[in-house]
Amino acid sequence: MSKGQLVYSGKAKELYSTSEPDVLQVVYLDQATALNGLRKDQISGKGQLNNQITSLVFEYLSEQGIDNHFIKALSPNEQLVKKIKMIPLEVVVRNVATGSFVKKFAAVEGTVLAPLIEFYYKNDALDDPLMNDAHVEVLGLATAEQVAQIKEQTLALNQALITLFKSIELTLVDFKVEYGLTSSGEILLADEITPDTCRLWDLKTGKSLDKDVYRKETGDLIGVYEEVLRRLERALTKNN
Repeated sequence: MSKGQLVYSGKAKELYSTSEPDVLQVVYLDQATALNGLRKDQISGKGQLNNQITSLVFEYLSEQGIDNHFIKALSPNEQLVKKIKMIPLEVVVRNVATGSFVKKFAAVEGTVLAPLIEFYYKNDALDDPLMNDAHVEVLGLATAEQVAQIKEQTLALNQALITLFKSIELTLVDFKVEYGLTSSGEILLADEITPDTCRLWDLKTGKSLDKDVYRKETGDLIGVYEEVLRRLERALTKNN
């Protein structure tokens, strides 16, 4: 299968068409960003780590019966995914209060949440504003039925991820995912699940093993991502 034209270029990855009309090739980039892209750095090896981590996570989710867009890894920093029509929503799940949630609502850091599902309008020009269900429906981003399906799927995803990360001695603090629609109208989990899109705290030390070490300049991003990958490989290889 040959790589075709560039169809999307984002902060952390690029998507290309392929010789198969319903398949895209994803290339993960050696780029780290923070503050909605205002801070940007090239970090050698980051793309490979994110590609390998998200490939392992999506394979695990498929085994747990959670459908997603992932097809297979092609190389250390490339993978194939199903082509779907993306819904312009960022779906955030918060299991523990931290980050922007604490700043916005004066919540106590570390408070265990319900979990809480939040929607953000995926629009860089508007700085990805927080939305409620009514906003989503009024703007025509998704129907009430689709919103309900997204919430249901996200809660199941959250539980599967909590179980996975707990098995490697990590607390899943929060994470962001995106969904799309297949040609038949099915809602499908997409994007990526990596330390770029999750907050992960070590169960024993409480230290961050995610992109917060880059945001806050408190550690080595590559070393942290390598540790997450090592733990996932050990756990998932052992289970298989």
